[in-house]
Amino acid sequence: MTGVINLYKPKGITSSDAVVKVKRILHTRAVGHMGTLDPQGEGVLILGVGKATRLFDYYLSKDKVYEAEFTFGTLTDTLDGEGEIIKSGGTVPSAEQIKEAIATFVGKQLQVPPLYSAKKIDGRKAYDIARSGMTVELKPCEIEVFSFEFLELASNRLTVRIHCSSGTYIRSLCRDLAEKLGTYAIMTAIKRTRCGSFLAQDAVSIDELTEQRVLSVSEALPEIPRLDLDEQFYVGLCNGQKIKTERSGKYLVFCKNELFGIGNADGSVLTIKPYMREV
Repeated sequence: MTGVINLYKPKGITSSDAVVKVKRILHTRAVGHMGTLDPQGEGVLILGVGKATRLFDYYLSKDKVYEAEFTFGTLTDTLDGEGEIIKSGGTVPSAEQIKEAIATFVGKQLQVPPLYSAKKIDGRKAYDIARSGMTVELKPCEIEVFSFEFLELASNRLTVRIHCSSGTYIRSLCRDLAEKLGTYAIMTAIKRTRCGSFLAQDAVSIDELTEQRVLSVSEALPEIPRLDLDEQFYVGLCNGQKIKTERSGKYLVFCKNELFGIGNADGSVLTIKPYMREV
C-alpha cells in the first residue's frame, strides 16, 4: 500500500502514538508522520504509507496554520502546560497592547526553539538532552510568520490564529510575545488547521480510518504531474542514478508502478531527492 493520510490527531497522544495506531489499522509497518504535532495539540497530521514516506521532506517544508491559546501568568521549562513552573506573575496585557505587539512578529525572523523539542543537537533530540539534566544550547533558526491574528482575550487567556512557515514553534512565539509585553505566558492549547493544502475539516479520525481513506500520491499532490519511466531505468533508480531527459520541471517519479520520489528535471537530467525518512 502506498499513499497519504490526512489524519486528525486528537489531544493526549503523541504523533508517534498515532502512527502506531494507524499501522495496526492498516496492517502495515510502513507508516511515518510528516511533521510532529505536540501531544497536547490536535488537528492535521500528514502520514505517509509505504513508499509515500519518501515524500517526507516535501511535506515537512509546507506552510501551516494554527489556532492556539496562550495563558498569561506563568512560564514553564517546556513553554506549555506540561512542564515545571520556573517563573510566575506579571500582568495581563490589554487587547490593544497585544494587537500592537503581535503585528511586530509578522515577517521573517530568527527564533530560538523550545528546550523541550525534537530539534536535533549532534544527533540527539533536545528534549532527551534537557531531561538528562545537561545544558541545552539551541541556535536560532530562521522562520517566517505570514499572519498573526488576534481572535479573543478572555480573562488571562489569549486565542490567536497563526499562518507560518515550516519549522516555526508556536510555543516559542508565545514565549517571545509575552517577553515583548513584559510578562509571562505559556501555550495551553493548539490546533493545526492546515498543512499545505490539507485542511482539518477534511481530515479523518483514527476511529474512522480505513484503507479507502488513504489517498493515492497523485490525489495528495495534484499540483505535481506523474512521470512513469520505462522499466529499463528501474535498477538505476534503485541505485540513485540520475536519468537523462529533455524534460523540465518537477515530477512524481514512478517506475514499474513504484514511487521513487519527487524528481527535478533541468532539460538534461532528472534528479530524484533521496529517501529521507525511515519507518
